Formats: sequence, structure tokens, C-alpha cells
Amino acid sequence: MKIEIWSDFVCPFCYIGKRRLESAIEQFPERDAIEVEYKSYELDPEAEVNPNQNIHEYLAAKKGMPFEQAKSMNESLGEQAAEAGLTYNFDTMQHTNTFDAHRVSKYAAEKGKGKEITERFLKAYFTDGELISDQATLIKLAGETGLNEDDVTALLKVDDYAIHVRADEEQARQLDVQGVPFFVFNEKYAVSGAQPQEVFKEVLEKVWEEEKEEPVLQSLNPKKSKTTYCTDEGCEIVEED
Repeated sequence: MKIEIWSDFVCPFCYIGKRRLESAIEQFPERDAIEVEYKSYELDPEAEVNPNQNIHEYLAAKKGMPFEQAKSMNESLGEQAAEAGLTYNFDTMQHTNTFDAHRVSKYAAEKGKGKEITERFLKAYFTDGELISDQATLIKLAGETGLNEDDVTALLKVDDYAIHVRADEEQARQLDVQGVPFFVFNEKYAVSGAQPQEVFKEVLEKVWEEEKEEPVLQSLNPKKSKTTYCTDEGCEIVEED
């Protein structure tokens, strides 16, 4: 079974959704037969490389709301993250451009380290307060996952792997992805948002049963569900019929 996940390293629901899916996979009897591939998606392609706002200020400006309201929304997100076993340190987060991080992740996937680099970049941003647009930081983090730092240094000096990032983003447009995280199972079923672990378990079971059928993309979001995902307008909870 193949699971493709479109996500961004500064997307809070992407990290939460990743953990919920991982928990569902861990309980799935055929988990060793599952292949996970991470796809690039930039929530804010125009974001500055060197941020001049903290995350609360950024959200307030993005959503046109008071600072205290933005801070309260982030605290609520932090509670959801904690339920998934994650630590979000909003006061040290540095919202930034993620294009170079996605380029490094494509190199990492080629070297068999896609899962490791994705986890490391997410933790670096949400928990450790690292600036994941900084090239020295990306090189250091890549080295921590076992990648060759000289290779990463070289690719960051040019535009290596940019075409791979753009290909993922074009595929997302073709699939009409409206926000992330966005999960595609066996090119047949789509699940949008950080759905509960139980939903992912149901999808895994359904896809496993029907794995031999002809791929036709369908949505498996539950009816009357709350979809939690991030778009270029921000992160939100959306009621779906």
C-alpha cells in the first residue's frame, strides 16, 4: 500500500496529522507492507527567508485579527498537538520560507531518508525553534539524519531538486488540493486534514481490502466531519457535509 502525503514543514496540522496516521499504521497488522512518500507543498511561497515577526504576529496579520486572539488560537493548536504527543513552542517558532527545506527533503528521499528528514524538520520548527530557511541550519539538520553535509551544501548553492518540488506542487494542483495535510492512498482514496486516528485506521483497512481495484481518486473524509488543515490563508477547522 502506498500513501502519499502533501504537507509543509510550517503547517501545524501537518505534524498532528502525521502523528495520527503513524499511530494508526502502528496498529495496522499489515504495516510492513505500507510505503509512505512525502510530497512538497508550500503554504506561503512568498514568505521571507529571514522572519521579522513572531508566529503570533504573523497569524494576526495574516488573519486580520488582534494579537491576543491569534495567540489564543495558537495555544489551542498546541493543546491538539499535545494530545498527539507533540510539543509546540509557539513563542520560539520562526515562520519562514520552506522552499530550500523542501529541496533538501527531496534529496533526502532519494537517499532513503525522506521520513527521517521530514520528522527532523518538523521538530526543528515546531519544538526547537530552528530557522529552517537558514542554510547552515538545514545542513546541520540533514547531517543529524545521516545525510552527507557536503552534498547538502552543494545542492543549496544551486537550484538542485527545485524541479522535484515544483512537480509535487503541480501534482497537487491537478488533484485540486485545497489545503494540507492531504493524504492519497494507492492513488485511489483521498483524505484531507488531520483526521482522527480512527479515521485513518478505517481507511487503511478499506484500502487494504480493495488494493487490487483500478485506481479512481475518491474522498474518504467522514460525513459531517471537522477537517483540520492549513491553506495559504491560514490553519482552520472546517465543518464538512
